[in-house]
Amino acid sequence: MRSRQTSTPLPVVLAGARGHGRWHLANIRRLQGRGLVRLAGVCELTPLTGDELDGLGTPEQSADLGALLDSTGARIAVICTPIPTHTDLALTAAERGVHILLEKPPAPSYAAYRRMADGVAAAGVACQIGFQSLGSHAVPAIRELIAEGAIGDLTGLGAGGAWARDEAYFRRAPWAGKRRMNGTDVVDGVLTNPLAHAVVTALALGGSTRAEDVTAIETELLRANDIEADDTSCVRITTAQGHPVTVAVTLCAEEPGEPYVLVHGSSGRITFWYKQDRVLLQRAGHGPEETRHGRTDLLENLVAHLTEGAALLVPPDATGAFMTVVEAIRRAPDPDPLPPGSWRRVPGENRRVVPGVDGLVAAAADTLALYSELGAPWALPAPHRHQGVSAR
Repeated sequence: MRSRQTSTPLPVVLAGARGHGRWHLANIRRLQGRGLVRLAGVCELTPLTGDELDGLGTPEQSADLGALLDSTGARIAVICTPIPTHTDLALTAAERGVHILLEKPPAPSYAAYRRMADGVAAAGVACQIGFQSLGSHAVPAIRELIAEGAIGDLTGLGAGGAWARDEAYFRRAPWAGKRRMNGTDVVDGVLTNPLAHAVVTALALGGSTRAEDVTAIETELLRANDIEADDTSCVRITTAQGHPVTVAVTLCAEEPGEPYVLVHGSSGRITFWYKQDRVLLQRAGHGPEETRHGRTDLLENLVAHLTEGAALLVPPDATGAFMTVVEAIRRAPDPDPLPPGSWRRVPGENRRVVPGVDGLVAAAADTLALYSELGAPWALPAPHRHQGVSAR
């Protein structure tokens, strides 16, 4: 392993610079402007153009991540590639002593996640998982409110996400909307990828981040679109701490809105709109109190960890509970198609909507009930039940 480098800018290689990778490219450009990192290499099947690299110099380009890490002397690899490649590419970096920012979800199965996390630990490199919501300063602020009893005893957490995606979204890549491809797990469903932040943030606010914090999982996976994976689903997680976590999400909303986590207490509640870093505290004997919070970028935090010894915000172990949910979804029966007449196309938008689903998402977060328990006419007759990781 290379000796620890403590000066900036740190050389970075970005694997996967198109699609969502464009966000990482822009973020690296921002941090390069601050002198914290330097884009040393780009790993893409088709090299980036000069226009795409504007302001980033002339980094080396190759489709071979290992060779690129070797030739550039990179200290950090940012991996934003198809989900099934995450584990192997992270280990490619780790075995070279290169630290990692790994896009979420970290892996398509619990076994692949465990192989990645164990390999990273054995190599002695730092690994940050790209759940940006966990960089919000609202997360520790809400945990403090819970700990000091601002809303009484914690009784449960709900999360709701009503988003809209057109049919082209599910054709954005060969693996999009797939549960498996060429015999390999993908698990690109609404709970595991586009609205995965709702799941991981709800678990984190309740202090259930490790795999052993989850004792049972109930899933209801459905789809309105012509895909393998789920686009309208809910999950209820039983935690070792004794409180349930229910997450209800859809990509077929009538009126898309901001996703949120709702913390239920015996004498109040906290709503966290995690993309906006906005918190609403409602409690007995007080008027509503709204606050906005800052956010620490996860790549910036990884740089601070390497140069200043700052604590990592999202190490692999902080996503163990989330990965038990991914595993439950992977092992559940394939999502049921919604029955004819339960969805419709929006004229001119090329997307499918499920009438009434916006209200059901909100009701599930509010009551911690599943779609079937709320009487959704298209819901499964009973959820699929899965034991926690300790039972495997």
